[in-house]
Amino acid sequence: MKHFAIIAPVLLAACVEPVPTAEDFIPEYKGVETVLLDGDLVQFNVAMTKARTSDNVAAYAECAAAQYTLIRGYGFARHVRTNVLEEGGIWRADAIYTISPSLPRGLKTIDAEVTTQNCVEKGIPTV
Repeated sequence: MKHFAIIAPVLLAACVEPVPTAEDFIPEYKGVETVLLDGDLVQFNVAMTKARTSDNVAAYAECAAAQYTLIRGYGFARHVRTNVLEEGGIWRADAIYTISPSLPRGLKTIDAEVTTQNCVEKGIPTV
């Protein structure tokens, strides 16, 4: 029975999943597609891998929206909706924002300049 006592811990150790490393959490940003839907209504399609949660891909879309807002000469955006899907390790978001020169009404507004700077500091690419 002593042989089983030695072998059992070794077999159990082989079944344990490896501990994630920092490299497992470095996202790979796969690009942004921007579609102007109507005047100030814009759709952002983004893709990435190695996201931890849907919030990571939604943040990528928000960063794209913020930079696009600045490129168009506006200062603010309002989030309308974001759909996130993960399939085969690729995370995709389809996000819609309105862009405007002044702070729009609504709860989910962003200051494009501040948001873009935050994205740069966090290492999240923009358009």
